[in-house]
Amino acid sequence: MHLNVYLAGEIHTDWRDRITCGAEGLDVTFTSPVTDHGASDDCGVVILGAEPNKFWHDRKGASMNAIRTRKAIEDADIVVVRFGDKYKQWNAAFDAGQAAALGKSLIVQHGPDHAHALKEVDAAALAVCETPEQVLQILRYVLTEKLPN
Repeated sequence: MHLNVYLAGEIHTDWRDRITCGAEGLDVTFTSPVTDHGASDDCGVVILGAEPNKFWHDRKGASMNAIRTRKAIEDADIVVVRFGDKYKQWNAAFDAGQAAALGKSLIVQHGPDHAHALKEVDAAALAVCETPEQVLQILRYVLTEKLPN
């Protein structure tokens, strides 16, 4: 079995690297949003022209990034959405909702202090965990039918 896994959510820690490096040897293809924060924020105005109003600056970038995000979520077998501790990731909540609406298998990762705020997002998930290593263990189990040692 092969899995296409989209890694959505916060871009300020190494959680994606921990999952992708740990998945070596598994039949998994990973995709993700643009994780260069500056490029993600400014792609619209760099490509389509400057905007004096910050709302339209952000709107151009969000719309262009949505082209990649929508395609990746549509193509995914599993969507992993991580909510980090430091920043509010509203885009991660949107990605989780989009994945759920498309009937994608959803894994949500966040710390215990976000449990109440994310209860509706968690309710849409097939698994809710706290660490990238738990995400990796879920993927390994799904692909190999083996439990961790």
